[in-house]
Amino acid sequence: MEFPIAGVTINPLVLIAIGFLVGILGGFFGVGGGFLAGPFLFWTGVPVNIVVGTDLAHMTGKSIVASNRHRTLGHVDLKLGVIMILGTVTGVELGAQLIELFEEMGNVDLIVGISYVIILLVISAFTAWESIRAIRMIRSESLDVKDVLAFQNITKRMHGIKLWPMVSFPGSGILSVSLWVVLGVGLLSGVLAGFLGVGGGFLRMPLLVYLIGVPTHVAVGTDLFEIVFSSGYGTITHALKGNVDIFIALVMHTGAAIGAQIGAVSTRFFAGPRIRLLFSALPLIGAILVIIRLISGGEGI
Repeated sequence: MEFPIAGVTINPLVLIAIGFLVGILGGFFGVGGGFLAGPFLFWTGVPVNIVVGTDLAHMTGKSIVASNRHRTLGHVDLKLGVIMILGTVTGVELGAQLIELFEEMGNVDLIVGISYVIILLVISAFTAWESIRAIRMIRSESLDVKDVLAFQNITKRMHGIKLWPMVSFPGSGILSVSLWVVLGVGLLSGVLAGFLGVGGGFLRMPLLVYLIGVPTHVAVGTDLFEIVFSSGYGTITHALKGNVDIFIALVMHTGAAIGAQIGAVSTRFFAGPRIRLLFSALPLIGAILVIIRLISGGEGI
């Protein structure tokens, strides 16, 4: 099938399969999936600028489907999501400014790449370590719970900050936390996303769980709710620049819509620590892809 905007011919079944796979991952883990969809699209011959915009467009549609399904399951804290968006948007702009600063210094690709690898490896290692401890805790203490954290020191410290105004998030089971803590977490994820050039799902889900204390299932759904707006904004800006092949995005969404439903519903059958343990593999894969990019000098992504 020929896609005139991107100027390529691709088997639509391949695009549907890519969308389906990324949809499952997005619905289950609360990530955009750009780290997988992007390289796949590039390898099919789509120009890099079209890859970015088209991936954001497909990501928006998939996240709408997945977040809506999570909402019906009670896994979306709308109040938390809206506040986080405010901090995230500001952070993305700051991250973009950092990129410009490093561009003036030179070697921006190397600096961003190394930062990306370090951050993703830390997230992967910590999440795997904590989730394994949590699973062992549930087994040894025979706990009948869907979610538990084995490491709560950071969460307790965040909740111990009594800086007015204090807010509650009934949807996440959080009675009281400083508004500035929530905005700060959103700002941090936004800065990292803007600096590293990723959607932020890798970053927000662990930050929501370990810093704010949001249950894993709710963190997944709320993260997807945020992605709808962040990727939607990105889609509009790229579309105005001619970087979106809407036909490729729609074909991918055919598979992604189904995959997102499956991924979202599947979270019902996994306890929080097991979702986090499986999630820990994703940042590791992302880090490996970046290492390959750095070694190859930017080829093959």
